[in-house]
Amino acid sequence: MKIGIIQQANTGDVAGNRARLQDKIAQCASQGAQLVVLQELHDSLYFCQQESVDNFDLAVTLDSEAVASYRAVAAQHGVVLVTSIFEQRATGLYHNTAVVIDTDGSIAGIYRKMHIPDDPAYYEKFYFTPGDLGFKPIDTAVGRLGVLVCWDQWYPEAARLMALSGAEMLIYPTAIGTESSDTPAEQQRQLEAWVTVQRGHAVANGLPVVSVNRVGHEIDPSGQTRGISFWGNSFVAGPQGEFLYRAGFDEEVTVVDVDMHRSETVRRWWPFLRDRRIDAYADITRRYID
Repeated sequence: MKIGIIQQANTGDVAGNRARLQDKIAQCASQGAQLVVLQELHDSLYFCQQESVDNFDLAVTLDSEAVASYRAVAAQHGVVLVTSIFEQRATGLYHNTAVVIDTDGSIAGIYRKMHIPDDPAYYEKFYFTPGDLGFKPIDTAVGRLGVLVCWDQWYPEAARLMALSGAEMLIYPTAIGTESSDTPAEQQRQLEAWVTVQRGHAVANGLPVVSVNRVGHEIDPSGQTRGISFWGNSFVAGPQGEFLYRAGFDEEVTVVDVDMHRSETVRRWWPFLRDRRIDAYADITRRYID
């Protein structure tokens, strides 16, 4: 499968961000992409650096013009498109939602982010209600996609449940970076930890992983921090965690060829799903074992 990844630096111009993304989707399609993955909350700046009720104005519904525009571009180019929106589900009820659009422009399915962080510069609990759809892969014209979002990528349970439900690939739209007061050594440790844990999900589940992050420095409107430098480094890993592609720190549009049959071979060599001790894992649902 040919997979397009778009790593973009955003501005406060929502319409401009969206137009640039749609041009890049067309670019991916012209290079043969069958699936295109966008970064988390790709239409705007990462607004969660501060708690402000005014930011709820950025939210859109599933039947909004914004979603319709991505449905149209997916249909125009015949690609499966993984998008990310600030979803207004109802009055006062909001989610961080991945919308997967099929090649005909229909919505194949949605995933609402399950793990919601609440850290300095990442005040997502102020905005997003945790997802209630569980970890269910989405069937598309190019296969069954296990779509998760950003903070979900640190949790092996989420990746495993997607794999156990038949996902053929794990996909993580992401917005993550460093605060500039961290030392260069600490920034590098954080980046490599982020890459390593997701490559581990590929290995443990015998599945390709696609992780797409944003780039650029975005100021903290509250002035409480020095803002976030999003580190990019979007990557595609194979089912043994091998890099098929790894981006740098700048904007990139790339199409990566992934052998979707390799997972079967790898799972025969490393039968982790066969050897799971499902009779001994009941405590995994507990918060902590005293």
